[in-house]
Amino acid sequence: MSAATVGTAGQAKVVSQRTGDEQVDALPHRAWVEQIMSMPISVHVRGERAHDDVVAAAVADLFDDLRAVEARFSPFLPDSEVCRVQRGELDLADAHPQVREVERLCHTALERTDGWFDAWHSRADGLWDPTGLTKTWGVALAATRLDRVPGLGYAIGAGGDILLRPAPDGRPWQIGIEDPRDRSTVLATVPVVDGAVATSGTAARGTHIRDPFSGEQVNEVVSATVVGPSLIWADVFATAAVARGASAVDWVSTLHGTSGLLVLADGTVHRWANPV
Repeated sequence: MSAATVGTAGQAKVVSQRTGDEQVDALPHRAWVEQIMSMPISVHVRGERAHDDVVAAAVADLFDDLRAVEARFSPFLPDSEVCRVQRGELDLADAHPQVREVERLCHTALERTDGWFDAWHSRADGLWDPTGLTKTWGVALAATRLDRVPGLGYAIGAGGDILLRPAPDGRPWQIGIEDPRDRSTVLATVPVVDGAVATSGTAARGTHIRDPFSGEQVNEVVSATVVGPSLIWADVFATAAVARGASAVDWVSTLHGTSGLLVLADGTVHRWANPV
């Protein structure tokens, strides 16, 4: 399927595809982009109702939901609940239910990655910081606005992480994965009908992920892209793969139902595809 190309701050984006001279995107489509969480958030929709007012209203509500997530979880806004928890001004037990839900997800992520995704040791000061999963958690939550519109496919991109749902014609979305060594080059194009693509690495923000055990910043894996059914877990696994370094090459084979690629600092590209 084809959709308008919208660049992102990360390493994955919706790209266009043609089959020979034939434009394969026969369904109406529409796209929006807004700046939220210090990054462009893009929404592509496909389906006969793409230009309906109800869809535009759902997208507006989606963006409002993401602004609310930013206000509640941002580590850069002093009045956010996360910052208040970090300063000891707010107990988790008294925080908004969404904050408590994300804190439970952080514990689950810690367990599922054998400690390599650690929201309590992701920064030098050792404060709990759920930033590593709040973006994709927020996108998945806000996307339910579009799930309520029947017969609508969509792709929501946020900083290189993309949530995808199928349009009525069932054609896959084509997702381009940037080469972290040359961001003007597409390293791979991944067709996804229904699922998620998440990328973590150094291309957009430089070296910023820490080994939670040593506290040192890591650079053996410059880019990790995970394709799977869940945006949150694709994001968690991609971050954990970068934190693990070269040992991620073996670890990703244990991630059932996922596929993806790792780009190592020495230029090696490792691809995998695991059955469910």
